[in-house]
Amino acid sequence: MLDADFFRRWMTATAVSVDREAERLTALDSPIGDADHGSNLQRGFTAVAATLEKESPDTPGAVLTLAGRRLISTVGGASGPLYGTLLRRTGKALGEAGEVTEEQFAVALREGVDAVMTLGGAAPGDKTMIDALVPAVDALGAGFAAARAAAEEGALATTPLQARKGRASYLGERSIGHQDPGATSASLLVAALAEVAGE
Repeated sequence: MLDADFFRRWMTATAVSVDREAERLTALDSPIGDADHGSNLQRGFTAVAATLEKESPDTPGAVLTLAGRRLISTVGGASGPLYGTLLRRTGKALGEAGEVTEEQFAVALREGVDAVMTLGGAAPGDKTMIDALVPAVDALGAGFAAARAAAEEGALATTPLQARKGRASYLGERSIGHQDPGATSASLLVAALAEVAGE
């Protein structure tokens, strides 16, 4: 069973990972975006970790809802609303339960990913964070390690794609050959989940 502490540790591990990889995310964002993806997410997840240290929500759903709200209020650009929606909708789907099973979490996370697709209008293959999140959710039934591998594979697979959504889509064919920064940061989020689960 996964409790509030598990989800708090997930958010903290994500903050550490984003902090460590911020320069790489920004380097990926430079040729096809605004060169601020790393710094934006770094600011957002640092704020999330600080908030969760001060406040102690006592259910998994409340942890993720609070984290999502914090991201929306601190991150500029598109990534704040998208990641914020992912976590808030997942948290809402988990409801008020004090503990959730891995299966319940997988169902809730799929709701979160669906909400991101609705908000951003992106589908798999559009060269966005969705290309890492959808395979991760699909693989979650086989465990957190499988989800991490699927997310990492999905992020790498964005390199030969032409962007059809987001800032990178303005570049047309020039977006080909660059790994998508959003898919890369999404794979960090899933990797942090597997790390906290000990897989």
